[in-house]
Amino acid sequence: MTTENKSQKENECPAEGLLKLLSGKWKPQIFLLAVNGPIRFNGLLRDLKGANKQSISTALRELEEFGLLDKSVIKLKPLHIEYNLSEKGKSLIPVFKQLEFFSDK
Repeated sequence: MTTENKSQKENECPAEGLLKLLSGKWKPQIFLLAVNGPIRFNGLLRDLKGANKQSISTALRELEEFGLLDKSVIKLKPLHIEYNLSEKGKSLIPVFKQLEFFSDK
């Protein structure tokens, strides 16, 4: 590791990666809806006014890749997919509650 890379790494905020992950137009809203229970793609299309399939799909994929959402295929007719908060995602609920509390002041 070069001195420049090491210095840059030391100056990074530990929360920067999480903040970047949760930034975006729909991710915080998707996370909030998932706190209340399982969410489905078409439900998100209805609940998130102005959202399109592409943006919701991208946000869900990124939240899943980071480990905040778990994807479940429900093999009932009709076949459908639900997203739930993972254990990692549930661990962020108190953080969001603190942010909400702070923003209310």
